Amino acid sequence: MRKASEVQEPKLYERVAERLGAAIAAGTLRAGDRLPSVRQLSASERVSVSTVLQAYLHLEDRGLIETRPQSGHYVRRRERPLPAEPEVSQPTSQASPVSVSALVTRVYRAANDPRIVPLGAACPSPELLPTQRLHRELALVTREASATAIGYDMPPGSLELRQQVARRSLEWGCPLSPEDFIITHGAAEAISLSLAAVAHRGDTVVLESPAYYGTLQAIETQGLRALEIPTHPRHGLELDALESALRKRKVAAVLVVSSFSNPLGGCMPEENRRRLVELLAARGIPLIEDDLYGDLHFGPLRPRPAKAHDPDGSVLLCGSFSKTLAPGYRVGWVAPGRFRQKVELLKYAHTVATSTPPQLAIAAFLRNGGYDRHLRTLRRQLEAQVRRMVDSVGEHFPEGVRVTRPEGGMLLWVEMPRQVDALELHARALAAGIGIAPGPIFSAQKRYGNCIRLSCGFPWSPQLEGALTTLGSLARSLA
Repeated sequence: MRKASEVQEPKLYERVAERLGAAIAAGTLRAGDRLPSVRQLSASERVSVSTVLQAYLHLEDRGLIETRPQSGHYVRRRERPLPAEPEVSQPTSQASPVSVSALVTRVYRAANDPRIVPLGAACPSPELLPTQRLHRELALVTREASATAIGYDMPPGSLELRQQVARRSLEWGCPLSPEDFIITHGAAEAISLSLAAVAHRGDTVVLESPAYYGTLQAIETQGLRALEIPTHPRHGLELDALESALRKRKVAAVLVVSSFSNPLGGCMPEENRRRLVELLAARGIPLIEDDLYGDLHFGPLRPRPAKAHDPDGSVLLCGSFSKTLAPGYRVGWVAPGRFRQKVELLKYAHTVATSTPPQLAIAAFLRNGGYDRHLRTLRRQLEAQVRRMVDSVGEHFPEGVRVTRPEGGMLLWVEMPRQVDALELHARALAAGIGIAPGPIFSAQKRYGNCIRLSCGFPWSPQLEGALTTLGSLARSLA
């Protein structure tokens, strides 16, 4: 196993691309400016020509530059200014019972309809995933471990898979051992088990606002109350607001999606993660950290989980391979720290064990290599799709629309003029064969009535562009 000091550094071409990207963002390189030739940049950066070509390809995939035949590389011009970003959310300061299941049912039924353009589904297209290779691994492990593969793999789950996840934790800057992990049915079960381990019926759980509706459903089914905290679309939970709330009321736990949250896409800065852990540790409050999207960063470095700053095992870190490899395999994990024994007992009581063949297949895929290469390709594709979706929303949606700027993941949060009713838009979109996720399902208080979440998990196509054009037209008619 690699040492913690051997955390994977960004590739050389990524460093070159990041410097040029920063210059573009700062305005040092402006739209229409010609970039140095490949040989010039190779000499000035003291890197190979192939490294420069990779860097330019990376920037082109991100939509920052364009190649003009026989001319060179140029900073890409934008046809129109991007929409403004949403402001910090302002939920009420009261803890609320949760009842979102009826609305959520409508959304996920639409996601399962093959006739619907899936702009509401927070999952990547099968086209972007190593489907055939995973199928081969699954077939191979079921043949080679025929008896083992049909038996229960009791908690904590496959040792081979836990070893592979532990090796990856070194690259997160959060070195954990195989014994720290429990394998679950996706991140959803990891979150549900974590909530059950630290909270009791009637307790209050703090979370971001807006928050993922699946988390709200877990809170609802366990009879808990949700306290929504103002959240910045880029930087996540507002810690001053959290600290103020903790002074006024007792809470059982805080639950955050620290990296590329669902639905806002915000990513907590490193210092905020450290402060959050310290703030909660001083009060003896557990932190449930959902790191489902951590591997889908667009920048050169993966954000370190808040768990990296956990001194006493009070952070329950949850994750999954559903967004990066195989949604249908339902393979996730939790590193529950000092709550490990309780979570393991709850896992056995709830579902006995996670399905064995998918665990073995994913373990083999990780062991045999290629996951990091797959992730680099997937991140480039998702970043390009996010950028293009932002442009399209700005072009087709009503004047005054606001859109998030995530630096990872695959989701956009769209805030429309106040008079646009997201639930009515959802109904009209479904009638037109388009699925979206309306804002009210992301709040226990049924807020965000003029907002929707859009998925960027599917490659750009004429069908997708047509669906966005139609959706924008519907939104304009309601405005």
